[in-house]
Amino acid sequence: MRVIDRPTEDLDGQTRRPSPWSREGLVPNPPEEASPADDEAGRRGHRHVAERRRNGAVSMLRETVIILVSALVLSLVVKTFLIQAFFIPSPSMHDTLVEDDRILVSKLTPGPFDLRRGDIVVFKDPGGWLNGAAEPELTGVNKAVREVLTFIGLYPQDAGEHLVKRVIGLPGDRVVCDKACQEQGGPITVNGVPLDEPYIAPGARPSEVPFDVVVPADSLWVMGDNRQRSFDSRYNMGKPGGGSVPVANVVGTAFVTVWPLDRAGLLRNPSATFEDVPDAS
Repeated sequence: MRVIDRPTEDLDGQTRRPSPWSREGLVPNPPEEASPADDEAGRRGHRHVAERRRNGAVSMLRETVIILVSALVLSLVVKTFLIQAFFIPSPSMHDTLVEDDRILVSKLTPGPFDLRRGDIVVFKDPGGWLNGAAEPELTGVNKAVREVLTFIGLYPQDAGEHLVKRVIGLPGDRVVCDKACQEQGGPITVNGVPLDEPYIAPGARPSEVPFDVVVPADSLWVMGDNRQRSFDSRYNMGKPGGGSVPVANVVGTAFVTVWPLDRAGLLRNPSATFEDVPDAS
């Protein structure tokens, strides 16, 4: 009997074709050798990536410089025209302001806005008020904060030459504490109207020093809230200006306490205290 060699058939009658793959398994094609053209293309790609990285670094550096310069310019504008920071070194404004409080001062007053009785103002020493008193030396965090604020222009280099007090009399006002006021512990009068001063420190009297002054033109009569611990207009009546502060010396009005956080808050004008005081005649 002869056996005919022919392709085997599946059970469904279809012809099974021999597999083109070897029985030992799949063998990958050998890698092709890179041509000189491929090497040059690769080098160009690497150069392009490196160039993009350099451009990105230059762009980031340029943007950083722009941001820093803009921040310094903005801080200079703010310091010059809008806001300046100060700290409180003495107890003269207790309990409204206490030692080491940080306040912000609006430089729009005096200027676009008028000064009002009751405003808390920061002003440069008119001459001899500080008597050469040295500013207390700071250490640690306080020193670091001061240096940062000074560097960015929000703290004045000459902060030790400034004082902070409350405006009691405007130009032309007559401010009086007579003998009865001195002996009875108040009240002070402005243009004949007695003042109820809720901002005075607990236990302090309106004034233990008698005075009767008419505030000169373009000047202010200022007093601390802690009257018995404040070297203010009352104690400088023998100096030029008769104890009054030239408006030109005023840096601005304090409007907020920013540090420490547990004392942060707005410094509001006690308008009710002065609402019945008439304008100077």
